[in-house]
Amino acid sequence: MDKKYKIIGGICGAVCIGGIAAGIFFVRGTGEKEAEELAYVMSVSSMNDMSGTQRLAGVVESQKTLEIQKDSQREVKEVLVKAGDDVEVGTPLFTYDTASLEMDIQQARLDLERADSEMANLQAQIQQLEKEKKDAPEEEQFSYTTQIQSAQMDLKKSEYDKKAKEVEINRLQSQIDNSTVTSEMKGVVKSVQNQEQTSTNMYGDSSSQAFITILATGEYRVKGRVNEQNIGEIVEGQKAVVRSRVDEDQVWTGTYSAVDTKNPQNNSSSMYYGGSSEDSAQTTSTSYPFYVDLDSSQGLLLGQHVYIEHDTGMAQREPGVWLNEAFIGDLNKKPYVWVEEEGALEKRTVVLGTYDGEMMQYKIEDGVENGDYVAYPQDFLKEGMKTTHDPAQASDGSMEESGGEEILQEETGEISEEEALPEGAEEITGEETTQEETSEEIIEGEDSSPEL
Repeated sequence: MDKKYKIIGGICGAVCIGGIAAGIFFVRGTGEKEAEELAYVMSVSSMNDMSGTQRLAGVVESQKTLEIQKDSQREVKEVLVKAGDDVEVGTPLFTYDTASLEMDIQQARLDLERADSEMANLQAQIQQLEKEKKDAPEEEQFSYTTQIQSAQMDLKKSEYDKKAKEVEINRLQSQIDNSTVTSEMKGVVKSVQNQEQTSTNMYGDSSSQAFITILATGEYRVKGRVNEQNIGEIVEGQKAVVRSRVDEDQVWTGTYSAVDTKNPQNNSSSMYYGGSSEDSAQTTSTSYPFYVDLDSSQGLLLGQHVYIEHDTGMAQREPGVWLNEAFIGDLNKKPYVWVEEEGALEKRTVVLGTYDGEMMQYKIEDGVENGDYVAYPQDFLKEGMKTTHDPAQASDGSMEESGGEEILQEETGEISEEEALPEGAEEITGEETTQEETSEEIIEGEDSSPEL
């Protein structure tokens, strides 16, 4: 898969170079105006991004999430943390109100004392009945036996009630002792619900229904979202690159997980102020979350916003300035590059480094910076020639309005009418018109081609 992206990147680079080669043009004024020559230059930095890699937005989140639910039968007395707080194992999070529990446990203890008293009375009653039964006549034995059995049943019931009360007291005491809920892991509080059950979230969403959600620190992953149009870009198991938004040379690698189509999120926004619901419905899309499991998360921060890209292999090559080989003249002897300097071309010698055969690029050790602009080398380029950054300038009509005639050199080999026809020669207007239209179509086609 990586090699596939590298080959595609190389092809895109070759196509772009072909377009740039056709982007050199002359503007010749009619009448007594002197000819003006312009050379199209492009930025070196854009060549390093010529692979057409699509970027997606992502945010760093924890691999492990702890969701703490509160007891619906109990009332929270105080919340001790807020979203964004760092917590350790054992950090108090919130406390329950224990006033009602303390009253319940007092009542349960009274009931327990009453049960003990009843049991003592029943035991004494049974002993007295058994003693009297021994001396009672035979016709009264049955009555004593019935009374003793009834007392024994009451005693067993009292013993059961006592045990139940002891269990209840232990439960109540445990709730009082554990009225403060603590964190079970080290992390950052992601969200806390208030008493009205509305969640306050450090990321601005309210998807979690837990009372408090904690994200573990240390092991991270990156969460992104795709919609119906680009969901096919994410393939489970494919390599991905995570790039810092602050320093694009800082990258991390990982692997895509499957897109979670079971948890869609609807996003709607109207492109017009005061737009109707019909307009809003047309801009509604559904997004689906996906994750990048990182090979290493060292240097990343929880909640950090990053770029997510397909891994084309360029992230692993040497950092520095890379230039397409087609822009380098005299490769085998004394390599040089046509570089823009204060609006004009300068022929500059460069020192070449590593060659990337798959991307067809050389690393420039000296002579060209990433912020420079360079021109595709052609025979008629010369030092001091004026430059332009706008490839559309040759075909947008601005030159023609000023009386100039645009002629594409090197691509078609055309020359001006005055140079092509000697005095007295007949004009072949139809053929010239066809050639001019063809040249203009080629220029327009190059100018309208998508950036790679």
